[in-house]
Amino acid sequence: MATLDLDSVVKSFDQTTILHGINLAIRDGEFVVFVGPSGCGKSTLLRVIAGLESPSSGDIRIDGRQVNSVSAAHRGCAMVFQSYALYPHMTVYDNMAFGLENMGIASAQIATKVNGAAKLLRLEELLQRKPTQLSGGQRQRVAIGRAIVREPKVFLFDEPLSNLDAELRVSMRAEIRDLHARLKATMVYVTHDQVEAMTMADKIVVLRAGRIEQVGAPLDLYNKPANTFVAGFIGSPRMNFLPASILPHDAATARAVPLPEGTHTLGLRPEHVQLDSEGLISMRVSQVEQLGSTSLLHGMVGDDMAFEMVCNGQTPVARGDSVRLALPLEHLHCFDKEGLRL
Repeated sequence: MATLDLDSVVKSFDQTTILHGINLAIRDGEFVVFVGPSGCGKSTLLRVIAGLESPSSGDIRIDGRQVNSVSAAHRGCAMVFQSYALYPHMTVYDNMAFGLENMGIASAQIATKVNGAAKLLRLEELLQRKPTQLSGGQRQRVAIGRAIVREPKVFLFDEPLSNLDAELRVSMRAEIRDLHARLKATMVYVTHDQVEAMTMADKIVVLRAGRIEQVGAPLDLYNKPANTFVAGFIGSPRMNFLPASILPHDAATARAVPLPEGTHTLGLRPEHVQLDSEGLISMRVSQVEQLGSTSLLHGMVGDDMAFEMVCNGQTPVARGDSVRLALPLEHLHCFDKEGLRL
């Protein structure tokens, strides 16, 4: 286990800067998720931490020790990739033992480490199988086991679940979180899936264009997003945005809505919108998704503003209906002209 500190880390390729002065502190035993859209720099940042890329400037410290010039093999990090990268001609046992054998570790010690990891990951009955005889989830567990046997200071995961089907991704998320709880290890996990980030992280780092937009616990980012980018990225379905001018806010108006000075954009999550015949705005329903336990309504507000709302249970509202919506003040998010939270 270890702390991990990034101090003004910059990474450029020729004239293109990918990471712009990243500052981040990760505590010992913390599960941190890097999340953001494609091209935001999250995988590059992970590779810089791992030592697979060198920072153009700035410092990387593991347990307080600068590791900028330390090779990937000697940093004390173990990486689990999107592809399983298993040797197809080797058994599960041999795949997990291969790195230790190259390090010159004694066979008895290797057996202890591999068997311990296999027990932790429920792979004991599969040690003599080849990768082609395993399911996708089992292969990913072998890849994780290969990292565990090295007893690294920091585990690094680069979108490890993206090749799995939806149901298996859900179960593997739970397995990785359970593994973290048992190992109490420092883990850094990269994903573009904000649901993965919300369900797995102790702390989320939201990246955009090589810069950190916000760092915090999942519910902190959900409840108090720093700007419209974070507000729109965290949460599923994504937050609705409307111009502040859509609401009456003149003090002389009976239905005035008090807004902070400088409010330019309003944000409201679909799950906080309510059907109300006396609601302040109207939505023309263009599509209804009946999901059984909930219903998702898609529509338009005003002339051209897309809007969504989530209803509990099943709804009689149908495509083509016009409904009034209440916007609970306690759930309104207010942003200024630059998109920053007020």
